[in-house]
Amino acid sequence: MSIKLEVISNLDELYTRGMELFKEAKENGAKTFGLATGGTMIPLYEKICASDLDFSTCESFNLDEYVGLPATHPESYVSFMKKHLFNQKPFAKSMLPNGEAKDAKAEAAAYEQKLQATTLDFQLLGIGVNGHIGFNEPGTPFDAPTHVVTLTESTREANARFFHSINEVPTEAITMGISSILRAKQIVLIAVGEKKRAALEALIHGEKTIDVPVTALQDHANVIVLTDLTI
Repeated sequence: MSIKLEVISNLDELYTRGMELFKEAKENGAKTFGLATGGTMIPLYEKICASDLDFSTCESFNLDEYVGLPATHPESYVSFMKKHLFNQKPFAKSMLPNGEAKDAKAEAAAYEQKLQATTLDFQLLGIGVNGHIGFNEPGTPFDAPTHVVTLTESTREANARFFHSINEVPTEAITMGISSILRAKQIVLIAVGEKKRAALEALIHGEKTIDVPVTALQDHANVIVLTDLTI
């Protein structure tokens, strides 16, 4: 297992380190970045937006998007990325699954084709309380490509704070598959807060199991974990 664990109790320093990892990757020739959404990423994107990093010659691929939300909806991941990163730090090309596609399964397959036609130099990940990465929920096969997923109640509850009520949280999403994520050359995972402890302990000390999707990273050759938790 090749996982480098960096424990940084000061969150400002942790997110500064995250920004520095983007900078190091770019200086080392990275051109294609896999990006993540969620509250964990907002302070990181703030650091990036305040930096001198320039992604104007780079491409990005987002991990996931809700099914059924218009791109203009304030809680779509298109809106999230524009608000927190793209409006300030545009990429030459930014790819996200189309959550409005009439055929979500066909859209997932098309997105996977785009991913297979390139190489992600750098993949940013968060981690769910239940160990999900992207929207790959427990039970997802490690060889899964980009696919449509039915969101668990725990995931919908975790995201309900961004909506007026849980009833507004979509029940499905298109997500980059675990196999898609594992093809990235480098993976940086950020896990902050006590709620993430069990999932992080499973990654660092547990057995590899589809019951905790993040444990798939145990097979990857280049993973850096930034956390404020002593594991």
